[in-house]
Amino acid sequence: MALHPKIEIKSDGVADVAMTDARAALTSLIREVSWGQRPGAFTERGKRVAMVVPPEFYEQALRDRAVIELLRKRSEEAASSEHPELQKSARTVHDWLADAEATPRS
Repeated sequence: MALHPKIEIKSDGVADVAMTDARAALTSLIREVSWGQRPGAFTERGKRVAMVVPPEFYEQALRDRAVIELLRKRSEEAASSEHPELQKSARTVHDWLADAEATPRS
């Protein structure tokens, strides 16, 4: 099936469609996300306001978020430990998480 003419594949691989064209292009966008395994986005005035992703992407994002939250919690617990090695490890994990959050996404 051909891509709907109102859907534009951006340089980051996301299939963008303006909200004003969303109704006409919805089925095509969902198929692109499902079959092409690429995320889709709805835009307003050129800014992405909502994303459509394959179920596997969403499920992996939930797992990743749970891992990050567990790392954050455990590093906070370790930071208050009386053991210097645990405190050092906690600072390292804390710094890695902060670096990851500060890194621009491509």
